[in-house]
Amino acid sequence: MEAAVVVNPASANGKTGRRWPKLATVMEKEGFSFVHQFTEGPGHATEITRNFLQIGHDLIISVGGDGTTNEVVNGFFVDGKLIRDSAALAFINAGTGGDLRRTIGIPGDDLGAIRHILHSPLRAIDIGKIIFTNDQNVQEARYFVNIAGLGLDGDTVARVNRTTKVFGGFASFLWGTVASLLLYRNQNMVVVVDGVEICDEPLTAAVIGNGSYFGGGMFIAPNAVIDDGFFDIIILRNLSKIKQLVNLPRIYSGTHLTHPQVTSLRGKKINVSSSGNALLNLDGEQPGRAPVEIELLPLAIKIKG
Repeated sequence: MEAAVVVNPASANGKTGRRWPKLATVMEKEGFSFVHQFTEGPGHATEITRNFLQIGHDLIISVGGDGTTNEVVNGFFVDGKLIRDSAALAFINAGTGGDLRRTIGIPGDDLGAIRHILHSPLRAIDIGKIIFTNDQNVQEARYFVNIAGLGLDGDTVARVNRTTKVFGGFASFLWGTVASLLLYRNQNMVVVVDGVEICDEPLTAAVIGNGSYFGGGMFIAPNAVIDDGFFDIIILRNLSKIKQLVNLPRIYSGTHLTHPQVTSLRGKKINVSSSGNALLNLDGEQPGRAPVEIELLPLAIKIKG
């Protein structure tokens, strides 16, 4: 099987472009047969992926961050249908956050990740389909693999993505989170899960987890399983700034679910609306805001991992 590799040279503050020649050499030494193409800007990974699939490639490898992988996943679909039912996705993390890598259990080093792709069986995983309001105030539909969140995490991702990521995922997202904690105002949100209204009140965040991690290593949805047919929905209710700061270590360790102002439940269809400006975090990118409609698509895509 010849792999098609989608490389985002701008990810990790431009380190991925400099890293690629060494990574390609390692792939060749391990016996990989592959072609590759560099992305040239936002959305290009989706276009490249569609082109690779349409000419017959059955294994697409995303080399970049979680945002790059999100674009690649969207390239698997046209008009709501898979381009190739036989096609599979693989990941070599070369971005800032690395949250999807943690969820799936992919090694962080190049050689480990490459061997993981070579020797792991195919497996089907769930993905999410989301309709949201984009920055042009137009409804847009996209797919996601890991996390969709509204509120504090959307504000944090926007802050991190418009500043430098030179210090890496953990430090960049920790700085962005603390800065957002100080400046963010809890947004009134209405959360409906599978037709049942769960809350209508000011929230710190509403997170819909297909995977477990976001924000460069925060264990936000510790019970999430990426192929169990359910989202894990984590609602951080109207936490004060002091409580947000004090409980931040609990989110990194995944022990926050017992906090009295944290609600955890499971579901397949989620609607979130807001009377304020609840920004959206979608796999580490910030493409828009509430209102959102989210639907789980069970075992919708194959991965090597």
